[in-house]
Amino acid sequence: MKTVSVRKADTSDIPTIQAIANATWPVAYGDILSQEQMSYMLDMMYSTASLEKQMQQNIQFFMAELDNQLIGFAAVGREPMEGMYKLHKLYVLPDIQKSGAGKALLAAVTEYAKSNSGEQLVLQVNRHNAAVAFYQKLGFQIHYEADFDIGNGYQMNDYVMGKAI
Repeated sequence: MKTVSVRKADTSDIPTIQAIANATWPVAYGDILSQEQMSYMLDMMYSTASLEKQMQQNIQFFMAELDNQLIGFAAVGREPMEGMYKLHKLYVLPDIQKSGAGKALLAAVTEYAKSNSGEQLVLQVNRHNAAVAFYQKLGFQIHYEADFDIGNGYQMNDYVMGKAI
């Protein structure tokens, strides 16, 4: 069985992060969001300028690799509340999901947060996204539902989930 490796990302990984986001979003959100909203959100969150800004604002990105191919990424950052970290992103290429990459990325994020005095990891996930079950399986609990205005008349209809780490 092949092992997924995870490493910290840097700005040289931005094109790969963008390619993975563009490959995963239509599968993850195609039945949930309109094409217009997906395009808006991908540009808002994954443009080169946006990713560079996130990395400069101490959002730590991680890359997952299997067989010398980058197959996924995650991003985590400290929240204002003491001891709290937020998983901002976690995506694995659709044809490689269930390879252990998501778990490996989440383990790296958790270890990073713990090593920086993190005590709780929170995330937002679309209420209709199959990833809700993935997070629940890994110990996250739904704290509440929330709708977030993201501009251009769009909202994110999410669960806010969390777990102690």
